[in-house]
Amino acid sequence: MSDHPHRFPDHAGQRVPEVSLRVRRNGEWATLTSDDLFAHKNVVVFSLPGAFTPTCSSTHLPRYNELAPAFKAAGIDAIVCASVNDPFVMEAWAKDQEAENVMLLPDGNGEFTRKMGLLVDKSDLNFGQRSWRYSMLVRDGVVEKMFIEPDQPGDPFVVSDADTMLAYLNPRAKKPDQVAILTREGCSFCAKAKRLLTEAGIAYAEVPLNHAVRSRVVGAITGAQTVPQVFINGRLIGNVEDLERHLKRAA
Repeated sequence: MSDHPHRFPDHAGQRVPEVSLRVRRNGEWATLTSDDLFAHKNVVVFSLPGAFTPTCSSTHLPRYNELAPAFKAAGIDAIVCASVNDPFVMEAWAKDQEAENVMLLPDGNGEFTRKMGLLVDKSDLNFGQRSWRYSMLVRDGVVEKMFIEPDQPGDPFVVSDADTMLAYLNPRAKKPDQVAILTREGCSFCAKAKRLLTEAGIAYAEVPLNHAVRSRVVGAITGAQTVPQVFINGRLIGNVEDLERHLKRAA
């Protein structure tokens, strides 16, 4: 049984549906079958109501993408995001989002979702038929575990998230650090800080600041007046010299 009472079937112990889906890859048409997706692989799948929608874009997809290294370390070969959208929309969403580690799968006709018993009517939002939100772990085409959102009004998002799935796979999994760096164009110290992060194998998000607001933004956020300023997991590390010391301690 699943963790929440609902009208949706839990497919744990069953094979995934046999489907053949048309997709877009690098501007060309291709066909993917269930075997292509799942045979001889450990795959995490999460499904959501629609591309470009708020929760899907701000939280659901980016967090799976961010935790991809931890999923890989836990033995996962691929992460698949399924949605009842056409291939062009999913291709565009992939380019728009933090999704380089996730395969976006267009279930344009709702065939896969319907066979999973998770197709719902969202006509009240002018969406038509869409997927209920869920995640599942599939090993060699067989569903091992499903996290299906509770049958409640709206669009609940409490159990199909990336952290819940990762905790199921490995409760002690090491999650990637969240790193951001404030920079300005032409700053040699910023370039050095980015190089240090890259050499340490640390992925980071760069926040370039324009001249008109740089000093006020840096001062308001960090109390300093110069860039770069590096943050790791919500903690201010500081400038390039502070970063060097931090990396040496962490080595």
